[in-house]
Amino acid sequence: MQRRRESSNWRRSARAFTLIELMVVIVILGILATLVMPRILDRPEQARRTKAKVQIRSFESAMALFKTDTGRFPTTSEGLAALVTNPGVDGWKQGGYLEKARVPLDPWDTPYVYLCPGSGGRDYDLISYGKDGERGGSDHDADIESWNLEAD
Repeated sequence: MQRRRESSNWRRSARAFTLIELMVVIVILGILATLVMPRILDRPEQARRTKAKVQIRSFESAMALFKTDTGRFPTTSEGLAALVTNPGVDGWKQGGYLEKARVPLDPWDTPYVYLCPGSGGRDYDLISYGKDGERGGSDHDADIESWNLEAD
């Protein structure tokens, strides 16, 4: 009988102990989530901005090849499409200058802005307006410009 009572007491204390452990674990997870989640949630937007910069650099390489073959950059009216479809220029490379047979949109599914000649004496300007899709902005809404690509 004594043995049975000890066994019953042990079960009660074990249950209470696991409940306390569970509460401690939940509190610790809550603290970690509070500290870590903002950093994790910010990563997708940072990845989109990095992808836009990589795409712009890819366009720059393709336009350098276009200029080598044709003697000029695509005009504003020809746009970036001139890198995948011959705009009727002598020397244009069969198959185009981009890996895929289409001009990719920026990571926010908006077309890149291409101007040739560019402002400030640049040969061309290539811009993604960022998350908000509008000129200007700050943080994630800031424009990503070919002449102003900083490293992340």
